[in-house]
Amino acid sequence: MGALSDVEDAVLVVDAAGQSVLRNAAAAPYDRGRHGDAVAEVVVTRLLDEARAGEESEEELSLAGPPQRVLSIRAIPLRDLGAIVGAVAFIRDVTDVRRVESIRRDFVANVSHELKTPIGALGLLAETIAEGGDLESTRQLSNRLVREADRLARIVDDLLDLSLIETQDRPIREEVALRQLLDDSVDRVHSAASARGISVRVDKCDDGRVRCDPTQVISALANLLDNAVKYSDEGEGVEISGRINGAKVVIEVRDHGIGIPSRDLERVFERFYRVDRARSRETGGTGLGLSIVRHVAAAHDGVISVESVEGEGSTFRLVLPTDPPTDAAAPTEELD
Repeated sequence: MGALSDVEDAVLVVDAAGQSVLRNAAAAPYDRGRHGDAVAEVVVTRLLDEARAGEESEEELSLAGPPQRVLSIRAIPLRDLGAIVGAVAFIRDVTDVRRVESIRRDFVANVSHELKTPIGALGLLAETIAEGGDLESTRQLSNRLVREADRLARIVDDLLDLSLIETQDRPIREEVALRQLLDDSVDRVHSAASARGISVRVDKCDDGRVRCDPTQVISALANLLDNAVKYSDEGEGVEISGRINGAKVVIEVRDHGIGIPSRDLERVFERFYRVDRARSRETGGTGLGLSIVRHVAAAHDGVISVESVEGEGSTFRLVLPTDPPTDAAAPTEELD
């Protein structure tokens, strides 16, 4: 029993009459359990009965919760000199495994859809140009061809960035000035903002230093600024500020653009989620920028949040520890 107590799976052993003879600590909830555990207990009992009859069986059980869980239950006969003397059931919680599998399937489907659009457009435009036409039409088609190719390249670049962040066990920790992080992120979006007549500036910044992966954090801030530029109208301004608040650094990116409807606030950090798909296509958005920000925040033991009012603008707030523990591993991947 000592060895079984260290096993994460729940293990139940019954004799030939179906009486419990061994149950480890993980299996305790399935003895006169309540709610979901009671439902699981019924399935376990049925599979054990089938095993005592000589049939090995396995079943996956979804429990509505809360919290929602998925259990994998397997029961096998126990034999002694060919005779069945009992049965054993193994119960494993596969909730996280199934959740990640589902998220990955959705992600692959979304990636396929997102890539299909520009690839299809590239093929169609190329065919149209090949058929010939007047010079002005060819020039317009060529410009669209370039835009679609740029969009495809941005999607691939963002996917690579996201993959790198997710596969890195723990981010690099370097001490860097907070002002440098803000200035470098502004430089990243200066050209795109100027092209749309939008000013991007550092509003205010405390003196101080942060231990972080500067490449990741600058990428996250640049994505926030780029998003603010995309959803601002010509002539408006975007500000970024940073302050040291005890053991945390708080960085805010504020715009005065179209804002985000309240119904979308909880979903804006999901991959490929767009509040305004038409505007996103027009500005070349990939739908991955805010997801990258969320993963950078999580990798640094930080949080990202947003406040917004439609027609007045949005404020994204990234909060990071100024000096995170050196042995802190990156949090478990959350693939939405």
